[in-house]
Amino acid sequence: MPIQIGARRASDFTDPVGLLGECHRRIERFLATLVAVTIEAKGGPLTGDRHAALATALRYFREAAPKHTADEEESLFPRLRRLDQAIAQPLLDRIDSLQQDHVCADKCHREVDRIGGLWLAAGELSAQDAERLATLLNQLAELYRSHIAIEDTEIFPFAAKVLASGDREAIGIEMAVRRGLAASAPAHS
Repeated sequence: MPIQIGARRASDFTDPVGLLGECHRRIERFLATLVAVTIEAKGGPLTGDRHAALATALRYFREAAPKHTADEEESLFPRLRRLDQAIAQPLLDRIDSLQQDHVCADKCHREVDRIGGLWLAAGELSAQDAERLATLLNQLAELYRSHIAIEDTEIFPFAAKVLASGDREAIGIEMAVRRGLAASAPAHS
């Protein structure tokens, strides 16, 4: 069940809303990997496969996931806020709540990364660290379940419907730049 960071995507930067949705699938897969390793190994010694899976998932949340958050907070959400208030008002409160979720998730991920790094380095965790890791991952799973559902069913469909083509193009370019890619190239990171 290896998951590759940088695997080819179905969408490209000409469909930034589609890319955001694809990123959600990666978040779900990498979080499921963290949860599975934590449940299966219970803080004990890591097999080669579990070690690799843990390292890859931690790397994803440390390096790639923050780009997704920036895509939303720096590119998508500001453009939605600039829309006619009558059109966007129902979602503006949702966006504020989603940004608070990003703050909470970031804080949890920093601690997950710290504990996961200890596990990778030492080969096992103390009972206290193993319990804390499981608690953090449960919190993240609950947060993402709600957060992703709101974005996938409300925010992204709304954005795809109301954003002008110039805004969508600009978002795609900004997303490509965050990944160090040329904007016209297909997404590969």
